[in-house]
Amino acid sequence: MRLFDFHCDTIYECLARGCDMSNPDFHITPQKSELISPYIQCFAICVPEEIKGERATAMFRKAYSTLVEQCEKYNFTIIRSYSDIKLIANNGGKGAIFTVENASVLAGKLENISLFNEFGVKIVTLTWNGRNELGAGAMVSHSNGITKFGIDVIKELEKNKILIDVSHASDRLFYDVVKYSSRPLIATHSNSRAVTNHKRNLTDEQFEIIKRRNGLVGLNFHRDFLNNDKLKASKCDILRHAEHFLSLGGENNLAIGADFDGCDLPSDINGIDSMCDIYELFLRENYSETLVKKIFFENALEFCQSFDK
Repeated sequence: MRLFDFHCDTIYECLARGCDMSNPDFHITPQKSELISPYIQCFAICVPEEIKGERATAMFRKAYSTLVEQCEKYNFTIIRSYSDIKLIANNGGKGAIFTVENASVLAGKLENISLFNEFGVKIVTLTWNGRNELGAGAMVSHSNGITKFGIDVIKELEKNKILIDVSHASDRLFYDVVKYSSRPLIATHSNSRAVTNHKRNLTDEQFEIIKRRNGLVGLNFHRDFLNNDKLKASKCDILRHAEHFLSLGGENNLAIGADFDGCDLPSDINGIDSMCDIYELFLRENYSETLVKKIFFENALEFCQSFDK
């Protein structure tokens, strides 16, 4: 099976716990992903809300060192350009994309975007759930939307061909990003609010905007985002969210953003080793293999290639 997953927190967990990616408690381990080829994984550094300024930047640097160490140990190729993705896809290898979840790593300094280029960052989630120097996240009451610094960051990210991720954005921040950006947008790990009424999920209007921009949405496996009753969440709920997005014409705009090692999974999903079962579930539910391949790999591949133009 081929897989391109836009979001996990495994490297963050390695850093936070001071342990190796082979930790059997992790959702993603080299052993659990053996049956997937090619396999492209976005590894996020998620900066906790309470870490700000230079501490956040230092954590970002340390996370990159952790990523390099783990990739060297387990034969992941660190992807530094969009063209590298095509090479991994053609050769059946394992690729790692370094991403940022919470742009507080910039410490309020626009010049720190140069660090993103230095470390090969390709995707930046502007906020986490709270406020930072750019604006307000999804769980903030009475969001003030985007800041002047946030507008400047958007322009600079687009200039450097770094994808802007609207997962975790408040509704007001989402529409501000749409207003001040011009390139395709991505919600790396977000589901449908029409299916599960959670602030972290996307409204139909938001999905339509992402679709019109030729952007992507990665299906999230966190049980709170899958089902209004999280204790009843199952892998079948992933299908419900996929079906809703597809009913809005999202065949070319749907991907995977499982949120492994950063979420509470339904009881019938173990981690990356469950992906083959989920793939087969789509096929058993009369999805064409062509469509399933698009959702699990090809849409992501084509999107990243088009963004490099």
